[in-house]
Amino acid sequence: METRPQKPSTTTQKQTPENFVKDVRRKARRIFSSEQKILIVMEALRGEDSVAAICRKHGIAESVFYKWNKEFLEAGKKRLSGDTTREATSDEVAELRKENQKLKEMVADLMLRYDIVKKSLEYLG
Repeated sequence: METRPQKPSTTTQKQTPENFVKDVRRKARRIFSSEQKILIVMEALRGEDSVAAICRKHGIAESVFYKWNKEFLEAGKKRLSGDTTREATSDEVAELRKENQKLKEMVADLMLRYDIVKKSLEYLG
């Protein structure tokens, strides 16, 4: 009996050159921190260079710049209108997590010491 090679299923399709290029671009995409985004938007607000020149300088698309600009101005508008809540940056979140972990360790240490002192007082008393 002769066996034929099976056709690839529809879920495992060949990767087209277009999809390959998209994957490479997606993986090579630069990620800007919030501080970098603010500096770029502030640079444009100073008006020393055109938006196109600033985008070329930083290697970003103008549409990305305008998105950051809109978010920046909306956040400022909220802040000036009295809305003092804001989202923490990833650096702030990481720092808060470290501090939280240290505090948890301190509490655990103090609880152990308390139990030791309590038991030794019960033994003596």
